[in-house]
Amino acid sequence: MAPKIEAHGRDHLIHSHAHEENIPGTVNLKVAEGDDTGYGQALFPVPAEDPNDPLQWSDFKKTMILIICSFYSFLGNAAVIGPSPYIDLWSEEFDISPGRASELVSYPNLAFGFGSLVFVPMYLKYGRRPVMLFSLLTFAVGLIGASRCTSFEGLMAARVIHCFGSSVCEALPVQLVNDIFFLHERGKRIGYYTVCLCLGSFAALPAGYMLSGGYGWRLFFYVEFAFAVTLLILAFFFVEETSYDRNAYTAGSAPQSEAEKEGAQEVETGVQQADVVVPPRKSLVQTLSLRGRVDSNVPFFKTILRSFTYFLVPQSVWVITTFGINVRYASMHSLSNCRFHIGLSGLAFSYTFPVLIVSPPYNWAVTNSGLFSLAALVGYGLAVPFTSSSDRLAAYFTRRNDGIREAEMRLGVMLPAMLIGPAGVVLYGLTAERGLHWICFFVGGTMNYWGAYFFFSFTLAYAVDSYHANTSEMLIAMNIGKQAISFGSGLKVLEWVMASGYGVVMSGIFGGVLLANNLVLLVFMVWGKNIRRFMAETWLARLHFKSIREVTTH
Repeated sequence: MAPKIEAHGRDHLIHSHAHEENIPGTVNLKVAEGDDTGYGQALFPVPAEDPNDPLQWSDFKKTMILIICSFYSFLGNAAVIGPSPYIDLWSEEFDISPGRASELVSYPNLAFGFGSLVFVPMYLKYGRRPVMLFSLLTFAVGLIGASRCTSFEGLMAARVIHCFGSSVCEALPVQLVNDIFFLHERGKRIGYYTVCLCLGSFAALPAGYMLSGGYGWRLFFYVEFAFAVTLLILAFFFVEETSYDRNAYTAGSAPQSEAEKEGAQEVETGVQQADVVVPPRKSLVQTLSLRGRVDSNVPFFKTILRSFTYFLVPQSVWVITTFGINVRYASMHSLSNCRFHIGLSGLAFSYTFPVLIVSPPYNWAVTNSGLFSLAALVGYGLAVPFTSSSDRLAAYFTRRNDGIREAEMRLGVMLPAMLIGPAGVVLYGLTAERGLHWICFFVGGTMNYWGAYFFFSFTLAYAVDSYHANTSEMLIAMNIGKQAISFGSGLKVLEWVMASGYGVVMSGIFGGVLLANNLVLLVFMVWGKNIRRFMAETWLARLHFKSIREVTTH
């Protein structure tokens, strides 16, 4: 477990003298007298002398926000792919072809992927809290609408609404981790979010068993609706607005209201006494306000357009390719083949395992063809204990580097996963090609999912750490990029495999592409700082620097 932040006193406000050096991603974490620490190092970003600064909030409040947002990511992803087993059922009920019925998964999936183009600029301009609550409300309305639909068109509309409404669930947890946690905590917290993101892909399994248990497809949406409403209630009471203008507080901290004047107090800093006005903590009623921190300076449409420039940022591109190759979902056109997939390797698994396992020499029952989900469950489960490993490794190297933290210091923990993940894909392909024992399918899948977890969690943490820019805009680019890559990689996969063989396509092509992406790790470990130094001097960095709205971005 990560050590608690070392603070002094129950009502103590956290202090730190940490600061970023000239190169974005290089941070001076040397401890000065009076500093609070984590892993024995000064805390970064430096919080304001204000109990309303999200970095000053209690561990309980931060943890509740992380749990709620991460579970929203799970629920949103589950709602996208969960109904996949119902494609044949919808085909019969609405008297349409299976191909047409599959559009009830593919088009909502598209809305889910591209909705961040709207919702991310919205939460930048109007605040995280109101946008999240509106998103959850839209999500719930779409789900209950889907449960009551009696026509293909109506169900399509309801599906698009709830998937579009929940589209912010992938970007928001990363943004909130950036808002409320310190640098030394981010890897672990993003890892928890990744667990929920990955587990959302299992929703197709219980959805299928609902049918085999004699229940209709509407039950799935009723269950999702119940969880969505519960999540909406929890978010209303626990998710306070996390957007905070630390620069504005530093520039002028005079109390604005009589209540703030009464609660203001003088605070000693170091050996000199400065009249720093510390406002009182907001009341419960104030924290429940539906109004977020409105930033009139955020240009809505310009933010959307500017996000596409992040396709030119190396760290951002690496996250896009990693998630595009490793994480996204699709559906097949028959009940037995309706499974989730995760990028290129997942495509191979989800499209081929249901075909392979019911054929000789295995001859499994069709109802058991979804058991490959257990490989993902085991793989992710074995990786979860390593969620704090990148934070710990970075802290170790920071101590050895005289308190200077480099963004690349967390990347070393990914070295075993760099090879184990692709090796799992190769093993799976050779098992399919040569008819090896069925357990090899599960071993290969487990290896791949275990390795994928490291790359999901720590490439994202590295990108957030290493590039001095607006995290929200970078998240837009990441969501769009991974959606486009995974959609393109899903075309005619089964035909490729059948035409060229499992060994060539899966072990050779898919395993090779995954290995090539993973080997980029070595490039960033060796030349990452030079890349950051070069990017910091380009017109692109200057463009992005102008868009920064808060210090917590980095």
